[in-house]
Amino acid sequence: MASELEHWSLVVAGGGPAGFMAAIAAAEVGLRRVLVLESTPEPLGKVLISGGGRCNVTHACWDPRDLVGSYPRGGKALRGPFSRFAAGDAVAWFDAHGLELVEEADGRLFPRSNRSSSVIACLRGAAQRAGVELRTHTALQTASLGPEGGFALQLRGGEPLRCDRLVLATGSHPSGRRLAEGLGHGLVPPVPSLFTLALRPNPLAALAGVVMDPVELELEITGPGGELARFRQRGPLLITHWGFSGPATLRLTAFAARALQASGYRAVLQLDWTGGRSQPQLEQLLADCRRDQVRRQVSNARPWPELSRRLWQHLLEQQGVEPERRWADLAKRQQLGLIEALRRSRYAVAGRGPFGEEFVTAGGVPLGEVNLATMESRRVPGLHLAGELLDVDGITGGFNFQHCWSSGWLAGQAIAAAAAAALAAAPT
Repeated sequence: MASELEHWSLVVAGGGPAGFMAAIAAAEVGLRRVLVLESTPEPLGKVLISGGGRCNVTHACWDPRDLVGSYPRGGKALRGPFSRFAAGDAVAWFDAHGLELVEEADGRLFPRSNRSSSVIACLRGAAQRAGVELRTHTALQTASLGPEGGFALQLRGGEPLRCDRLVLATGSHPSGRRLAEGLGHGLVPPVPSLFTLALRPNPLAALAGVVMDPVELELEITGPGGELARFRQRGPLLITHWGFSGPATLRLTAFAARALQASGYRAVLQLDWTGGRSQPQLEQLLADCRRDQVRRQVSNARPWPELSRRLWQHLLEQQGVEPERRWADLAKRQQLGLIEALRRSRYAVAGRGPFGEEFVTAGGVPLGEVNLATMESRRVPGLHLAGELLDVDGITGGFNFQHCWSSGWLAGQAIAAAAAAALAAAPT
């Protein structure tokens, strides 16, 4: 049973990716007495379920100048941290710890096993070899500055601990924000990020399962004061029973997260189903069909092969084109209507997707309150913050995990270096 005299060099609150990386990074360069507290039965729960159980560890974006563009909030500030530990460093770190990552065509990096359990085994094994102690079912309840430096901690249930340094790496859980506030930090209010969009009613419900790639999306959001904001993305789009999903939608909602929240998730989404083809290009494609597909029914001969048959037939119906009409008989006004529908279909967004599937939150401790070279609080010496607790969030594709690896590694390195410096300065 722990006593009030139990003292640790470092306590990490949160057994997620940032917390594990911080603990390992500190312990591997010599820090002893490192403890990770995890409130759930198993650590690294988000790693386990991410990427459909495969875990998208990071993204093959090797230049920090490019990498920061994938963070709707915090991107510019991350340039410095990423110059010290970015995607290439994460790949090398995992390789050195026995986990090979494999790049897919879209740049995402997964473990060769295609199982998130391999990532968990790697991190847990590294922590164990470095001498990190893990306690599950254990939550940090309160933290305060100790009278002689360090921190006085109390676990849920009343057990006291002491530590020299404290890392808060609690992800999006409210407990971490409460602890940070209690230690004097401000908070940017959290809102969901990376979510799907709902249409009510959904005029495309019968097309559920259709994927179009690429699609150009433009989201128009009217703010509380009547101001109009526009957000654009390009990429794969999935039509669902409730509205839109897929990588392009998730990236769009990440960048528009705060504007959408302020509007009550009401907006207008304009889609260019052609992926950016111009008006003259589309006119030529339809003219080619009128010339080459003279006797074929319009519904059976699409303007280009990648256009979904189901979507094309839906647009024909929307424009009042009879399924049996031949290309030779397509009226000019119908042709113009089809081009307009292909380039500028508009849909009323009425909310988020129905399943609470958002995986990331925007908001947290403002980056101005943290020294991003060490992840140490500018308000509380000895306190470090890492991962999603900070006001940083990335788009889908491994970018949120990359911030966890980077911020955790920087925190761990800085903590170990500070401990070594204090030991060297201590009187013999």
